[in-house]
Amino acid sequence: MTADTCVRHYKSLAQVERAFRHCRPHGWSLKTLDLKIRPIHHRLADRVRAHIFLCMLAYYVEWHMRAAWRELMFTDEDQGAKETRDPVAPAECSAEAKAKVARRHHEDGAPIHSFQTLLANLATIVSNTCRTSAEDDAPTFTVTTQPTPLQQRAMELIATFLV
Repeated sequence: MTADTCVRHYKSLAQVERAFRHCRPHGWSLKTLDLKIRPIHHRLADRVRAHIFLCMLAYYVEWHMRAAWRELMFTDEDQGAKETRDPVAPAECSAEAKAKVARRHHEDGAPIHSFQTLLANLATIVSNTCRTSAEDDAPTFTVTTQPTPLQQRAMELIATFLV
């Protein structure tokens, strides 16, 4: 590994450190605002390991979601530039990312989202099971809200990571 690559990998640890702010005596506490995992204090070794595994899994899923949704969020889409810039110099956003932040909307007029606002928008998709009468054995059917173009695009982008 070159010195530059080593520095880049070391700096990427900051993202993980932001997710895991501190370790408690009886287990890890994931402290991001996005995942909303509260501290849980375990005393049995198997439960501590299971809790740490679930926190790491949640962080891994969030990492993939953020990567998939870069075009919908205020995130810099030019991730390749990280490999060529000076790893010691302060990070600079690309011109495209600065323009995206300045205009706060995509070319089609749709708002650019933060991770939290995109999740909140996606949370409006619901699936309701309806019953034709009050009887327990009455037929049921499911009604799912129609996703907006933004929600549809977010689901398409996530699907690319599921293959």
